[in-house]
Amino acid sequence: MRFKRSLISGSIALFAVSGQAFAAKPTDGSIGFQEAATPVMEQLVHFHNVWLMTIITAITLFVMVLMAYILFRFNHKRNPVPSKTSHNTLIEVVWTIVPVLILLVMVVPSMKLLYFQDVIPESDMTIKVTGNTWNWEYAYPEYEDKVESFVSNVLEEADAKAAGKPYLLGTDAPLVVPVDTTVKVLVTSANNLHSFAMPAFGIKMDAVPGRINETWFKVTKEGTYFGQCSELCGERHAFMPIEIEVVSKTKFDQWVNNGGAFPTQLSEVKGGGVSAAPK
Repeated sequence: MRFKRSLISGSIALFAVSGQAFAAKPTDGSIGFQEAATPVMEQLVHFHNVWLMTIITAITLFVMVLMAYILFRFNHKRNPVPSKTSHNTLIEVVWTIVPVLILLVMVVPSMKLLYFQDVIPESDMTIKVTGNTWNWEYAYPEYEDKVESFVSNVLEEADAKAAGKPYLLGTDAPLVVPVDTTVKVLVTSANNLHSFAMPAFGIKMDAVPGRINETWFKVTKEGTYFGQCSELCGERHAFMPIEIEVVSKTKFDQWVNNGGAFPTQLSEVKGGGVSAAPK
């Protein structure tokens, strides 16, 4: 219990410190992606904005112009006797070949991106994530002698408000990782299907009972990031948030050496913040 209380108070302090700099979460009225925080997400956004949107916009404009021409050129007034044409070989060939060519153009950047997402580079540290009903458990295999595994639960609405976190996204014990560090994530489940998803990182990995799936991320900016379970897993599926605190490597080392909680002095930074109870 002492460890848990220290972890909760430490996570609140960490949110006050790092959250002032940056926080990635859903925004009311937004129609775009969250701001990219990893190289994978940067490439995903680039693929969407440069490749997909260009192709989609070109097709949409072409169809709109074609429909306008057809409505003008082949209306009843200009064509009192309707055409009885049953088919046009050239048009059928074109509408078959052009989509194939478009897909062939898209396959090159999309396969490069899939490869970049799938192949895990040499990692600096490993995190084990286990989905439960209905919360997440985090473990640090390389630091298990200093940081115990812990369960991260959703904060009740009043507690989330008091901690300055968004309801249904804020947790009592966020996952803590260092910035500019390649993190390998081992994802599994203790019971039914879940999915570990963090939009700003560009990752979404299924948690399957009896199986360990792998993904990775390397966050380039400190801050607070929010995600959720993205696999329908039961009655409290909506209450399985993911909160990740990204801190400097120095602060992460201090967090580890302090048994998974931040000492009071770490909150004494420019801009103020909440002081955590020392362990």
